This record gives sequence, structure tokens and C-alpha cells, in this order.
Amino acid sequence: MTLGKLNNKIAIITGGSRGIGKEVTRKYLDEGAKVVIAARSQEELEKTKKEFGSLDMVEIFPMDVSKPDEAKNLVEFTLSKFGAVDILVNAAGIYGPIGSSEKVDAKKWTQTFEVNVFGTFYMMQHVLSVMIKNRNGKIINFSGGGDGPLPRFSAYSASKVSIVRLTETIAEEVKDYNVCINSIAPGAVNTKFLEEALEAGREKIGDERYQKLIDQKNNGGVPPEKAAEICVFLASADSDGLTGKFLSAVWDGWQSWDKDKIKEIMESDIYTLRRKK
Repeated sequence: MTLGKLNNKIAIITGGSRGIGKEVTRKYLDEGAKVVIAARSQEELEKTKKEFGSLDMVEIFPMDVSKPDEAKNLVEFTLSKFGAVDILVNAAGIYGPIGSSEKVDAKKWTQTFEVNVFGTFYMMQHVLSVMIKNRNGKIINFSGGGDGPLPRFSAYSASKVSIVRLTETIAEEVKDYNVCINSIAPGAVNTKFLEEALEAGREKIGDERYQKLIDQKNNGGVPPEKAAEICVFLASADSDGLTGKFLSAVWDGWQSWDKDKIKEIMESDIYTLRRKK
């Protein structure tokens, strides 16, 4: 039997019951990993586990990433089931309120950060204690939000770019422990996010953005497999030494990177939040 790139690795995937997270789960299982998928819906988790059929390779854990105690419980559950945590994929996220910033619900705006940013941090904090002790680990955070301003999606856009700087910062903190942390932009994938945006309507989104989303839906968008494939790369030995970077699943040509290329990248400030001169 051919061994996969993640053979016998233990992964936690938040938001793993649907959308991109579900596709990442599928790819990880194909590559030999054992996976704990977490999401808020027990029903969706059970349905997803049944769909994969690899009952000895998949565990489910209903939880809310915005609750620090639940993030801790997820890590402890994973350790109790599989004895390790080698990989964390923070795919859980929400759009938050859509519309002009002077009109959106401020509480919902704040909740977007609680899920997207605080949730990412809570999960990293609790797995890092394990990874630092073992001097080994891979963490993949989901950023995105497009290139440049994203009017009428201020909570989503601001939270997603925050994840990039958070990734850079913590990656620098733990680089001496052989823990690699990177963030990715998955591209315009047709997920529930797209449907939520379209349901908000043309008036809240604006004519130009609404038409772009309609075109994306009609054209099929970026295949979720693109994001899943870069998540395999970043979780595997193929990306050893690469850390603190923000990568596009679609545009950055990571498929051809070898150890020399990774060394070259790490000696530069490419793929980071830096102002262009």
C-alpha cells in the first residue's frame, strides 16, 4: 500500500463538516491522516463522518471556536482519542454582518472577530502547548477576503487580514520549536458564504459586488480542492521550514517549491504583510 504524505499524522480541522473544511478533511484522510473534525452542528458532523465512512480514522467534536474552554476541550479530546496533535487547520469562520459600516449591527461585527480571530487564536494557543513540548507541528490558518478593500464586508475583511499578522507573529515566536504556522487565501470558492452574501441582496452588497458574486456562482468559482491541496502541502514534510507566510492557494505556484525554493522564500519578506515601496 502506498503511504500518503500525512500517514499516521493526527489533525484537528475546525469547520470541517462542510465547505472547504470538509474537502480538507477528505484530502487528509486520503493522505493517511487521522482527523478530528469540529463544528457547531452535531447533526452536520455526524452526517459528514458517515459520508467518509472511515470510522476509525475520523472523530467528531461539536464546539464553538469562539469559546476558549471549548477550544481547550477539543485539544484534550483529540489527545485522548489519538494521543497526539500534529496538525491544526483553522477553517472555521463566518462572514459577519453585510452592509454599509455605519448601518451594520456592532454586536454582530464584534462577533465576527470572536469567531474568525479569537477562535483562531484560542485553537493555536491550546495546540501550541502540545506542539512545543513535542518540538513538532504544522498550523494552517484561513485568511482571504480578496485583494484590497472589500466594501460592505468590513467585519469579514478586517478579521481575515488580522489572521495574517497573527500568523506571522506567532510563527516567529515558535520557530525554534520546529512548529510551522502559515495562512492561506483559498480563493473565491462557492460555499455557504456565497449563498449568505447573495441572500443579503444587491442593496446591501452594492451592484458591482453583487454582480461579481452572481458571475462567480454561475462560473463555478475556485474548486475547493485547490485549498485542500495547499493544506496538504503545508501539513506535510514537503513544506518543512516554511513558516510565517501568507499564501494563495490559486496564484502562488507552491506546487513546484522544493527545499531550496523554501529557503529562498524564508530569506525574503515575500508572502507577508509588507507595504510596497
